[in-house]
Amino acid sequence: MIAIAIAVLVALAALVLFTTTRRRDAGRLSGETVRKDRSDSPYLPEGETLHGREYERSVTAAGAPSTELVPAAETTPAPYVPVDPEVIGVTRRQFFNRSIVAMFGLGLSGFGAAVLAFLWPTLSGGFGAKINVDKDAVDNAIRDKTPFYNPLGRFYINPYPKDAVGHAKKAYSTAVIPGMAAGYVALYQKCVHLGCRVPWCQTSQWFECPCHGSQYNRAAEKKGGPAPRGLDRFPIKVSGGSIEVDTGLVIQGPPIGVNTTGQEAEGPHCISIGGAHH
Repeated sequence: MIAIAIAVLVALAALVLFTTTRRRDAGRLSGETVRKDRSDSPYLPEGETLHGREYERSVTAAGAPSTELVPAAETTPAPYVPVDPEVIGVTRRQFFNRSIVAMFGLGLSGFGAAVLAFLWPTLSGGFGAKINVDKDAVDNAIRDKTPFYNPLGRFYINPYPKDAVGHAKKAYSTAVIPGMAAGYVALYQKCVHLGCRVPWCQTSQWFECPCHGSQYNRAAEKKGGPAPRGLDRFPIKVSGGSIEVDTGLVIQGPPIGVNTTGQEAEGPHCISIGGAHH
């Protein structure tokens, strides 16, 4: 076995040596080829001998660009042609088109801003936000037996008797009880029947709607007419000399039949139940 293995290795070594030798000889020219290359070419003129390197140099020299300066030929200058001002500037059509697009853009921007202000009223600080009013101004209006009115917040502020808070706790949301305990109610100006603004009747000391005759007492509890409940209201927070009214939170008014204060009409009505003025 060892002899066979040695014989195989020797054969492989001989094969590798033979292959390497062939590769080295493959890049060499035979002696006959070298002799013919050095001999004169039958295609050259008689007496002219040009071998490989010399031929390469001659070809390279023949293909090199000339370095001699060649004078330019005389040419006639091209005539000046003025540029069309409509090409380099803004045409009338472009001006009007751009103006129309700009106006549309401004209009849409204004409309978008108005929509945002309507959807998020707290951005403007008006209705939908927390509004602070001067407590002394409210008290002065109440002393004159007139509700304090804030047009920006769309609400009235009227007095509420503190001794009636116990009854109010049974009929009202807990959100408005702190304001009542402080002696105030903040009332949404909109009639709960069809949304008309409800004015104050000084003679009856009630709120009386001119649209369909709905009537509410001083605390805006429903007393007559087609309204389905009392006026809606807002939470109140009294702090020092300021009253904060949160118009972002509308509390539904009390149901029909609620009369926590027992206040009846104190004089002639401004609006009758049928809607006729007195």
